[in-house]
Formats: sequence, structure tokens, C-alpha cells
Amino acid sequence: MLAVDRRQDAAVLDDSATVVETTGRRARRLDLSRRMWLATWPKVAAIALALLVWQVIVWSGWREEYILPSPPTVFQRLGDLIADGTVFEAVGITMGRALVGYALALVIGVAVGTIVVSSKVARSAVGSMITGLQTMPSIAWFPLAIVLFQLTEGAITFVVVLGAAPSIANGLITGVDHVPPVLQRAGRAMGAGRWATFRHVVLPASMPSFVGGLKQGWSFAWRSLMAGELLVSTLGFSVGFLLTQYRQVNDYPAMIAIMIVVLVVGIVIDAVLFAAVDRWVRRLHGLSPD
Repeated sequence: MLAVDRRQDAAVLDDSATVVETTGRRARRLDLSRRMWLATWPKVAAIALALLVWQVIVWSGWREEYILPSPPTVFQRLGDLIADGTVFEAVGITMGRALVGYALALVIGVAVGTIVVSSKVARSAVGSMITGLQTMPSIAWFPLAIVLFQLTEGAITFVVVLGAAPSIANGLITGVDHVPPVLQRAGRAMGAGRWATFRHVVLPASMPSFVGGLKQGWSFAWRSLMAGELLVSTLGFSVGFLLTQYRQVNDYPAMIAIMIVVLVVGIVIDAVLFAAVDRWVRRLHGLSPD
């Protein structure tokens, strides 16, 4: 009799555990769905509002519809460009240039930033110059780029690097400057040398600001690249080439469709890549509730 009671109790405990586990999974799914909805609906609402304003402007007759086409016309044209592969081919070529330029800017920006934060002489010599370079419009570099590299890929890469590297360097410099001195003193008290303190204490603590510099550097790189492809459209097929071509042939729905592609690529890169890096850094520093 006692053995039967024990088996019944064990079965009840197993059923209770199963119910608790199932309830927990359901609660996690609901929490994830709720967070996804809270993150999505503001973006959807903003897009809907922008499209409504666009359509109202078209209805107002401010410009003829062949000059300022309506959203349905543009999205129909965008669908055609996606269906025939034009968008994917152009974005692939442009993204290849962006990745090359941004990778070079990352290497140069990190190297310059590390030198500046490691040397008072270097900070005094070039610290303010980095900020000055960051404030220069990318378009101002193109005359020099064309003189140095002619109408080649090198001219575009040169401008992309100069647009992105100062932001990346400044992000690292700002992050290091805002590391609490008590952390560095703690590292030295535990026997860490200068390089070990920088590597294991200063650099991890500067990551939040550094990620901000990476995001800003990408935005400058993307804008510089778009300007470069518009000015040096003779290099061949790309997003900038399509913008120039459609403007020249008065295909304004296609031109605006490509502009939307440029916007979407920028949003996706930020939402997928940099947002993930930012969440990782925030969790690493205990700044995220997740």
C-alpha cells in the first residue's frame, strides 16, 4: 500500500513538473512575442505615416505625377527591379565596395585611436585633427581623390575610408577617456602591466562608446560610398549608377525605388548587425535586463 502511494506521489510530482515546464515555455513564447510586437509596431506605424504623407503630397498636385510618382507606382516599379535581379546585382556590387572600404577604415581607425590614447604626444599632435576630419563633408574629398586615383575604384575607397576612419578612432578615444580611473588602478593593483591593463581593463570598459563609433563610422562610409558612386558612375553597374541612369532617362519611379533600396539597406545593417553587437556589449556590461 505504501509503495502504491509513493508511485502515485511520484506521478503527481512528474505531472506538476511537466505543467510548470510547459507553462514556463508558453510564458517565454508570449514574452518574446510581446517584445517583438513592441519593437515592431512603432516602425510599422512610422512607415505607414510616411507613406500617407507621401501620397497626400502626390494628391495635392504639388508636382506632376510623372515627376513625383505615388507610392503604388514606385513599389510596382521596385517589384519589377527585384524580379529581374537588377536590385540584387547592384546592391551586391555596392556592398562589396562598402565592406572593403569599411574594413580598411576599421583597421586604420583602431590603429590611430590606439596610438592617440597611448601617447600624450600623439594626442596633442593629431587628437583635434581627427575631429576636424570627421566634420569634413565626404564630397569635399572627391576632387583630391580623383586627382590621386583618377576615375577608379581607388578614388571611391579613399573617400569611404576618410569618411569612416575618424569616427571609429574617435569612438575608441572617447570610450577610453571615459573609463573610470578606479578600474585602471584596480588592474595595476592586481599586478597588471600597462599593456595588460589596457587590454583586459581599459579596452573592454570602452566598448559601449567604441560600438557607437563603429555605427557612426558605418553611416559615414555608406553616405560617402553613395556620393562616390553618383560622382564616378562611369565605373559601371552599381546602386549609384542606377540612380544616375534612371534620372537621366526620366524614369523617376525607378529612381525613387532605388532610393528606397538605399534606405532599407542602411536600416537592415543597423538593425541586424550593429543592434546585435550593441545588445551583446550591453549584456556584457550589465546594462541590459535580458
